[in-house]
Amino acid sequence: MKKRNRIKKNKDFQKVFQKGKSMANRQFVIYMLDQPDIKDFRIGLSVSKKIGNAVTRNKVKRLIRQVFLEEKDNIAKGKDYIIIARKPSAQMNYHEVKKSLVHLFIKMNIYQTKNH
Repeated sequence: MKKRNRIKKNKDFQKVFQKGKSMANRQFVIYMLDQPDIKDFRIGLSVSKKIGNAVTRNKVKRLIRQVFLEEKDNIAKGKDYIIIARKPSAQMNYHEVKKSLVHLFIKMNIYQTKNH
């Protein structure tokens, strides 16, 4: 994931929270906001301390980033995505994280090509 594809600033997070639409399952919440002026998509991750210690939180973030990296060709461009990890995500392995996120991607029509 390149630096320009990350959302870091609090005001960017707040904008997506306030204006974007959201969808959730038991493990994750995804907020999505159209950003027609950017040609790629950006992601922001929110993994709270409730999920676990720093090692656990970083592992969850790494797994989420990896899913986005693998799916980046299918994900719609020109949007900001914020992924909030919920408590059950700490116990998940990569395949469970991917399955859970892909499920949300399909529910939110995040895929630009319907190959799933």
